[in-house]
Amino acid sequence: MVQQISDAELEIMKIIWGNPEEVTLFPYIMDGLAAKGKPCQKNTLIVLLSRLINKGFLSARKIGRRNEYTTLVSETEYQTTQTKNFLEKIYEGNAKGLVSNLIMGDMLTDEEYEELKQLLERV
Repeated sequence: MVQQISDAELEIMKIIWGNPEEVTLFPYIMDGLAAKGKPCQKNTLIVLLSRLINKGFLSARKIGRRNEYTTLVSETEYQTTQTKNFLEKIYEGNAKGLVSNLIMGDMLTDEEYEELKQLLERV
C-alpha cells in the first residue's frame, strides 16, 4: 500500500516525476523547487529525500559524491491511491457523490464537463 506523504514531500515527488530522465540528481530537485518559488535548504531537502526513501517512494544510489534518485512509486499509482482514500473518507466510497459535487459545485469548466461526459459515454 502506498503511504501518505507531506505536502513538501509531494512537491519533491512532482519534480522527480516530471523529470524526463531515468534518474534524478540533487541539483535538479533544488532547481525545480526554486523554479516553483519554493526554495529549500540543502539539509532540509536531504531529510525530505531520506523520508521518501524510508516510505518506499524513492531509491538512492551513491555515485561518487552524489546520489541518483529513482522513483519506486509512479505518479499515477500515487494519484489512484490518494483518490481512493479521499473517496472513502469524504464520500464513503460513493464516486457518484464526488462527480455530482464537481458538477453541481461548478468546479468543472465546460470543456472538462464535455470531456467527462464523453468518457462516461464510452464506458
